[in-house]
Amino acid sequence: MPVRAMLANLSTRGRIALGASLLAIVVVVVLLLRLASAPSYSTLLTGVDPAQTGKATAALDTRGIKYQLQNNGTALAVESDQTAQARIALATAGITGGSSSNQRGFALLDSQGLGTSNFQQQVTYQRALEGELAQTIEQVQGISSAQVELVLPDRDAQLFSDNSDPATAAVLLGGTDSLDPSSVRGIAQLVANSVEGLKTSNVTITDGTGAMLWPTSASDGTGGSGDDSAMLARQAAEARYDTATASTINAMLVRTLGPNKAQVQVNANLDANQSTQDSLRYGRNVVPLTQRTDNETLRGTAAAAGGAAGTATNTPPTYAQTGNGNSNYRHRTDDQTNGVDKTVTHTTIAPGAVQSQTIGVLVDRSVPRAAIPQIRAAVASAAGINVRRGDRLTIGQIAFAALPAVPAASPVKRFGGYLKYALAGLAALVFLIFVARQLRKRESESLAGEPTWLREIEAPRTLAELERFEQPVPAQLTPLRSPDNPARLQVEELVERDPDRVAQQVRAWMQED
Repeated sequence: MPVRAMLANLSTRGRIALGASLLAIVVVVVLLLRLASAPSYSTLLTGVDPAQTGKATAALDTRGIKYQLQNNGTALAVESDQTAQARIALATAGITGGSSSNQRGFALLDSQGLGTSNFQQQVTYQRALEGELAQTIEQVQGISSAQVELVLPDRDAQLFSDNSDPATAAVLLGGTDSLDPSSVRGIAQLVANSVEGLKTSNVTITDGTGAMLWPTSASDGTGGSGDDSAMLARQAAEARYDTATASTINAMLVRTLGPNKAQVQVNANLDANQSTQDSLRYGRNVVPLTQRTDNETLRGTAAAAGGAAGTATNTPPTYAQTGNGNSNYRHRTDDQTNGVDKTVTHTTIAPGAVQSQTIGVLVDRSVPRAAIPQIRAAVASAAGINVRRGDRLTIGQIAFAALPAVPAASPVKRFGGYLKYALAGLAALVFLIFVARQLRKRESESLAGEPTWLREIEAPRTLAELERFEQPVPAQLTPLRSPDNPARLQVEELVERDPDRVAQQVRAWMQED
C-alpha cells in the first residue's frame, strides 16, 4: 500500500500519533548526534591549589584551549585532542603539577644564598624533602591533599654518639574515603624508602578526621604488632596444611573403604621462619697448588792436599800435588704447596617446613581388623610420617553413627510432578488447536449482508450516468433501507455521513486488487 493511501486511510487520532512518533524520532536522532559531536574532556590536573586555578585558566585562555573545572575547582580537564598543547601551556606558566599542599619541593634549594649557614641548609633540605614527598603522595589515586612532617636526626651532634635518635615521619592525608589498606601500606613504604634511616615502624599516617591509618594491628609497627602478624601467618599456614593433608587422606580412604568408613584429623606444627644454613665439608684428596724441585750436582778430579810437616812440603804448589782429590756432590730439594679440598654450601631454608605432625584416624567397626596394618602403612606414607622428627600416627576403631536417611520421594509425588508437566503440555496443545480452528473458520466465512453499492461499483458505468447523479436514481440502483439487515443500515448511514472517507476506502481496496 502506498504511503499516501495509508495516510489517507488513517484517522485523525492516528495521524496525530504518527506525527508525534516522527517528532520523537527526530529529537532522539538530534540528541545522539549532539552527544557524538560533543568534545570529550580528559583530566589533566587533580588536586589543584585554588590559588593556582586562575593562573592555570589564564594560561589556557591565552592559547585558546577549552577547559573544564571539576571537583569544585580542584581538578582541571581539557579536550582530549589538546592535551599536549595544554601541558606545554601550563609548563610555560610554571604550573607543572597539581599539588594542593603549600609545601614546595627541591625548588627551595635554588633560592639559597652564599651566606647560608649549615643550620639553614639542613632546615631547607628537610622542607624540600617534605614537599617532594607530599607532591608524590598526592599522585596516588584517591588522595586530594597530603602534608608531610619529618624529624631528622642531627648528624653533627650524633657523630660520636652510640645512641642516635631514629628518623620519624608524620603524614596527614585528605580525601581518603576510597583508600584501601594496601595503598596506605604503599605510602608508608614510599616515605620510609625516601628518607635515610627511616623505618616503616616510625611512619605515622592519619586522615582528615584524625583516624590512624598506619601503623595498624596487622603491620610491622611497634607494640608487638609484628609478632601478631607472624603468629597469624603461621596459624593460617598450619590450617591450610592440615586441611590439605586431611582431605588427601580422606579421599584415599573413601576410595578404598567406602563412604562413612574412616575419618582423619591432622595437626601439624610448621616452621614459619626463614633461615639460612652454611655447611663446610673437607675432602680426602689433596690438590697441589704449586710444586718446585731444586736438583744440584758437582763432580771433580784433583790431587788431595797434604804432605809431611814443614814449610817445604806445604808451600804451594807442592801440597796440591799430593793426595786423592776426586769429588761427587749431589743436592735435591722438593717444595710442594697443597690446597685444601673443601666445599662450602650456603642454603636458604624457606618457611613452611614441617617440624612435627600428629595424625588421628578413626575407622568404623565394619572395617576388618586385618586391614588396619595396611591402612596404617598407607596413611603413614601419604602423610610423610617421620618418627625421628616426632611425628605420631594413631588409629582407632569404633562404631560410627548412622547417617540420617534422606527421605525418598514417594511415587505419588513423582507421578504428581510428571502429571503437572503433562497437563501443561496438553493445555498448550489444546490452545493451539482451538486457535487454528478459529482461524480456519474465519477464513471460510463469507461477508453476509454485503452492501449493494459495493457490488454496483464493480459494474461499469458511463460518464453520462455519473453526471446525472441529481436525477432520480433508478429503482434497481436505489439503496433501500431494510430493517432486516442492520449491517447494511450501518454502512448506508456511514456513506451518508462521511462519503469522502468511504470513497477513500474504496479506492484503497481497488488499488489492492
